[in-house]
Amino acid sequence: MFKKILVANRGEIACRVMRTAKAMGIKTVAVYSDADARAPHVLMADESVRLGPAPAAESYLKAELILLAAKETGADCIHPGYGFLSERESFALACAEAGIAFVGPPPNAIAAMGDKIESKKLAKAAGVNVVPGYLGEIDSTDHAVEIAGGIGYPVMMKASAGGGGKGMRLAYSEQDVREGFEATKREGLASFGDDRVFIEKFIESPRHIEIQLIGDQHGNIVYLNERECSIQRRHQKVVEEAPSPFVTPAMRKAMGEQAVALAQAVGYYSAGTVELIVSGADTTGEGFYFLEMNTRLQVEHPVTEEITGLDLVELMIRVAAGKPLGFTQDDVKLNGWSIENRVYAEDPYRGFLPSIGRLVRYNPPLPFALSGGASTSLSTNGEGVAESAEPRVRVDDGVREGGEVSMFYDPMIAKLITWAPTRDGAIAAQIAALDAFELEGPGNNIDFLSAIMQHPRFQSGALTTGFIAEEYPEGFHGAPADAELLRTLAAVAAFAATAEADRARRIDGQLGKRLRPPADWVVTIDQVDHAVTVSTDGIAVDGEDLDLALEYTPGDRMVVADGHGPDADEHLTIRIAKARAGFKLTTRGASHVARVLPARVAPYTAHLIEKVAPDLSKFLICPMPGLLVRLDVAAGDRVEAGQPLAVVEAMKMENILRAEKTGVVKSVAAKTGDSLAVDQVILELD
Repeated sequence: MFKKILVANRGEIACRVMRTAKAMGIKTVAVYSDADARAPHVLMADESVRLGPAPAAESYLKAELILLAAKETGADCIHPGYGFLSERESFALACAEAGIAFVGPPPNAIAAMGDKIESKKLAKAAGVNVVPGYLGEIDSTDHAVEIAGGIGYPVMMKASAGGGGKGMRLAYSEQDVREGFEATKREGLASFGDDRVFIEKFIESPRHIEIQLIGDQHGNIVYLNERECSIQRRHQKVVEEAPSPFVTPAMRKAMGEQAVALAQAVGYYSAGTVELIVSGADTTGEGFYFLEMNTRLQVEHPVTEEITGLDLVELMIRVAAGKPLGFTQDDVKLNGWSIENRVYAEDPYRGFLPSIGRLVRYNPPLPFALSGGASTSLSTNGEGVAESAEPRVRVDDGVREGGEVSMFYDPMIAKLITWAPTRDGAIAAQIAALDAFELEGPGNNIDFLSAIMQHPRFQSGALTTGFIAEEYPEGFHGAPADAELLRTLAAVAAFAATAEADRARRIDGQLGKRLRPPADWVVTIDQVDHAVTVSTDGIAVDGEDLDLALEYTPGDRMVVADGHGPDADEHLTIRIAKARAGFKLTTRGASHVARVLPARVAPYTAHLIEKVAPDLSKFLICPMPGLLVRLDVAAGDRVEAGQPLAVVEAMKMENILRAEKTGVVKSVAAKTGDSLAVDQVILELD
């Protein structure tokens, strides 16, 4: 077995690999850029080596620097994580030439399957169903338009070396192709060093299913069930689960056997994933098509670990050391259900724009149990029934409170994983864990993830890759709250206001011990007034007594409410923050500002004048920190509503900024190549 492993990555995946390596008794080496000098993965490692400046092209993508770091520290193997160099044949070859084991597949398999164009040709030759498309070289935008028209709209344009949602554009018309083809090429070149693009038919109402493979160097390869990855935004996965609520045992077997046959054809070993697109209307179990094979560990691998009891990182390391798997396909069981939510630094209330900044507060829910880093085992009683019926929570992250979310890397902050014996149980555990997830600083998508978990369509399992676009066509504005939840929040706000008032009166702060006569409040939430009375006997909202047990001490950031909902045992966690004349209460996928006023004062505040926000629609404002890579207009140009005006690159993604209204460009305040701050004016329309 290896003595020292260098992890050629950063963030949560670097920490994830190191946890397992340490459990196996293997020393660890971290590499880092200037932006990550004090990052958790660096502090966690036994040794660390600086690579260079913050941009990945000058640090994490420098293969020669990583190999030099391995030699200087005496590392005898390198785990690439995912992204960066993980699917570079040249890097795997360089490791072999340096006498350092590469924890991943052989170089020839990376070359065969890592190239999206070549892998489709191989799959087609092997008799695997592939999506109709054009796999040759595309010379120009005009050529791309011609090809797309021949295939028939809608089509998907993909960077050949792409992955993780980068370098992908959906086109419903010739105009979409003309606007998106060059951007797809640029994203492919910037993220993967390869600007080749292929075009294929976009299957409407599809589901995205993937098969996890693991193989050894002795010819053994098995599939570890499937993952459902249909909940995506801009082709980047947001929610993953295992197993899929759609896949039948017969489908699972057919998909798995086909994936194994494809991998065997290229002599594959280590962890890999075959991605499939499935028609949601198909009832035969045969309507699935090969999309691509990812020759690396996937971001969503924890859900597979949770339902199989296997540590995929440990298996990868053992395979790289020449060890056999030690189990066969018949030994792989399916135990319970697991769901993963990706917590991103993005603001769903502002069109999911990337967000950066310092993590002023970062306090994820405490894990109940962690499978990552545990010894490899097959945890099941043989019938697919969990040995432990208790739901569990797992958090995979690589950040800490006070750390910085940078514009240079992927916006993922953490992965929240839950397991339960049933899908309903795993969903309920996610909702509760998201309520308890404290994250302040950059914008984040926690509310949005909670809204998805609560959505009736998600809970029914009726998923497609269009779920987010279909269910939130006007954007996200918070999860809806029913009347019962709003009454509970009104009670919480009044309870907190009473406790704060008691503290201000220098009473001991313990509500109910020396409380003076009943405290009567008017709590306004979502423009609805609630009359709330807080007394030693309990809380009444609008004349109705609530059977709530509340825990709150002045200054707390959390309120725990037991007894909310039809189930008297329901446990509701609410994040609380002081706001003007009241509190901001966040739970169940939305924030609600509760104005709390003494009942005797409230009638005199009903007609306060509210400040009207200024009209900024005549300005093109940069919605996120980023690089202005293209400016399509100049002063004096006439523009139409919806017309592309500029392209801003942030967190490895290009964002097209369009005109909100028809007008004439009055002035331009920025130029191509400028680094823009959030809300910086790019141009003004007359």
